[in-house]
Amino acid sequence: MTTTLRPTGPIQQGADGAKSRSYDVCDNGRPVGAVEIGTDPGFGAKAGVLRSLHIDESRRRRGRGTIAALAAEEVLRGWGCTQMTLSVMVDETAAQGLAAALGYAERSRNMLKELPSTPPELPDGVSARPMTDDEFAHWASDALRSYAQTWIDRGVPVDQAVRKAETSHAQFLPHGLASEGVHLHVLVHEDGVVGHVWVARHEMHPGMLVSYVFDVEVREEFRGRGYGRALMLQAERIALEAGDDRLGLHVLTSNTPALRLYESLGYRTTQYSLAKML
Repeated sequence: MTTTLRPTGPIQQGADGAKSRSYDVCDNGRPVGAVEIGTDPGFGAKAGVLRSLHIDESRRRRGRGTIAALAAEEVLRGWGCTQMTLSVMVDETAAQGLAAALGYAERSRNMLKELPSTPPELPDGVSARPMTDDEFAHWASDALRSYAQTWIDRGVPVDQAVRKAETSHAQFLPHGLASEGVHLHVLVHEDGVVGHVWVARHEMHPGMLVSYVFDVEVREEFRGRGYGRALMLQAERIALEAGDDRLGLHVLTSNTPALRLYESLGYRTTQYSLAKML
């Protein structure tokens, strides 16, 4: 048995600069599956993505998926990629096992909560309000640096991390506070701001449009006092007011305190993001 990849067309390049290409997975020249690879528009040209991998049911469990994935990695190395990522839904156990065998490690996950019909009450002594223009200007400059540093601390090269921060803010906050569907609120205790939360409508998975927590943070001097939970309750209030009954988010796996908070609030994992250095 000889398993190879055969291009089904030329390399495609989108308006965002990301490349992609599809291949047939062939066994002795005969198609037995398909694979699509590309580069990540957020992290840049050196960040490869395994977009999809499929082996025909009758041809599985013979190592073809492993060989196809390794061949895809080799192609991306040829493109100059230094890392490769893939996303696996929580119920795709076979894909998770294959990724683990190939050395991929979980980097982050998407989580989702089905919201109650009644908005939750905020704890006594705290309130929430929309962020002002002055607060946004201060937050925006700090947020770019902070978001990039979050990825750098997890091993992402500096240039990729900075690009990810810049492209994310350009995509999801094109007009600042006036961006359509964007809600940036601050949490207030004793007339002082202790944290913020950013919620907006987002296609979390293909065809799944939900309210989504893009950013939530308690100021360092106020951490450990329950304000993070209060901000997440405010996020639920924002989502319900917008007419959504589901609230999603993305969390780095290494952020154990945040992961535990979300689990305690009833969020469930829907998808894992896995990564590997090439």
